Amino acid sequence: MKKLILIALAALICAHAGAADTSAERWNLADLYPNRAGWDADAQRLDGQLGEFGRCKGQLGQSAARLRACLDLNADLLKRYARLSNYASQLNDEDTGLASSLDLKQRADLIGSRVDQASAFLAPELLGLGSVKVGALLARDKGLAIYRHQLDEILRAAPHTLNAQGEQLVAALGSATGAAQAVYATLANADMPWPSVTLSDGSRVRIDPAAYTKYRALDNRADRKLVFDAFWGAWKQFEHTYGVTFYEMLKKDSAYAKLRNYPDSLSAALDSNRLPPAVYDMLIAQTNANLPTLHRYFKLRAKILGVSDMQYIDIYPPLVNSAHSYPLEQGVSMMLAAVAPLGPDYVGAMRQGLAQHWMDAYPRARKRAGAYMNGTAYDVHPYLMLNYNDDYESVSTLAHEWGHALHSHLANKTQPFISADYSSFVAEIASTTNEVLLLEHALAQAKTDDERLLYLGSALESLRLTFFRQAMFADFERAVHARVDKGESLTGEALSALYCETLRRYHGDAQGVLKIDPLYAIEWAYIQHFYQRFYVFQYATSIAAGSLFAQQLLAGGAPERERYLNILRAGVSTYPYELVKAAGVDLASPAPYQAVFARMNRIMDEIEKIRARR
Repeated sequence: MKKLILIALAALICAHAGAADTSAERWNLADLYPNRAGWDADAQRLDGQLGEFGRCKGQLGQSAARLRACLDLNADLLKRYARLSNYASQLNDEDTGLASSLDLKQRADLIGSRVDQASAFLAPELLGLGSVKVGALLARDKGLAIYRHQLDEILRAAPHTLNAQGEQLVAALGSATGAAQAVYATLANADMPWPSVTLSDGSRVRIDPAAYTKYRALDNRADRKLVFDAFWGAWKQFEHTYGVTFYEMLKKDSAYAKLRNYPDSLSAALDSNRLPPAVYDMLIAQTNANLPTLHRYFKLRAKILGVSDMQYIDIYPPLVNSAHSYPLEQGVSMMLAAVAPLGPDYVGAMRQGLAQHWMDAYPRARKRAGAYMNGTAYDVHPYLMLNYNDDYESVSTLAHEWGHALHSHLANKTQPFISADYSSFVAEIASTTNEVLLLEHALAQAKTDDERLLYLGSALESLRLTFFRQAMFADFERAVHARVDKGESLTGEALSALYCETLRRYHGDAQGVLKIDPLYAIEWAYIQHFYQRFYVFQYATSIAAGSLFAQQLLAGGAPERERYLNILRAGVSTYPYELVKAAGVDLASPAPYQAVFARMNRIMDEIEKIRARR
């Protein structure tokens, strides 16, 4: 089944069922369906399509015309399901405590399982026809050309595809294998008992995820420790439960890898996009070899903050305290100016989306934490969720998610539905390139050393978060998957111990760079992306590629812009590693990672020069 990409930092979204909210801060789900009845009617249409598609079984090789008709029908029912799922999941995300929305999401999940089961015959039957027969059918009907890549993906997966009965069984089990993710999402977003703390200014604050993100950067160090201890203490209470849910997901991934004849879970994940293992290995190897660059940043941060005993609670405050607020309107203005090198059509599409309420901006009670973009509603438009906090980090997240949105917009506009989806390996390039462009624009507009330090500090923190932190997650994820692949057990306590060792290695605990309180090692339970197997490494590879593309865009002109935009327009018309490599960046080589480390050191050099002038 065609993947439905949810690009995320977490998940979320919008208003009450079917009601169009015209506020600039809320999105409009009515663009998907005017009301619940519209959703029900479309679900009934999909039921009819499933019956019709079932009659394709055994007929794919009958003729080129019959193959094309069946593939067209498959594409249309997948497109319809994507829209149904989009609406149901976002309706639930906008209020995670509303039972009626959860019910609709569960109905959509059941429909998805039926779609999987209905199409389970497709790959085995095409494999039975063989590449020669399929190639001959492609040659007889030019209309089949849009399915060439899809067919190639199926045919190359022959060693990992079961017979028709086996694929039917796997599809039937699909709706019963998401318990770990479902329990995590419900507990983490709806049922966690968030604590409250009294800060040094006397204010009483409930430390939920949105508040943690805001208050972990407080200037007062004692307040930061209070926030950290309260937030991670709440997660620690559920260490056992989160350990069970994560372990169950790891076992599921391992079982599916074995079922499909892969040596391990990592190989299975990478092969879905034909990514060479050298990409993952190179990322981890280069990152570990260059940890002194990260440690240099922590030492510089300690000097600027005036901290002699650098701790984990000290990694989030801005290097320059600024009372400046970035209301949404200003953040949008900065973003639009920053992406000007991508051309007037790109900027115009962004303005269109803002005017048409593609985005839900601010946090609300029971709204899911974090941010994401969902671009699967092919005939409608992308949707974006933020939890905007009026700080520069929020502006950066705004640019990030709109990078995803314009990627989906361009791919949907250029490709037929079946090719409009795209790999997450490419997706994060679109978002991180926008972040780099935003930073360069902000630095160019800075009027004082303090303002420049604010943006340079933000750039360092972005590199820590988007490169080093994601590489650390990838390192940890590879380790825990490998243990389960070997048949080892993992409790919540064991996961915390392993994560604590990883935290300490990356943060230079043994070298006296930064000390890690073992309580904070429960952080692994908070990382939603661990429930999307081997996803996080792509943030790090993408910031490496995005940095190089941004440099080319800023230094070049129309040719560089078109070469970059063609990546966004390509969808899944070709494999992602080859697509990026053809544009000039080989992520299986050391070069893009070395460029990241060099950039980070240049930023630190500039900060130290500014400090020396004072």
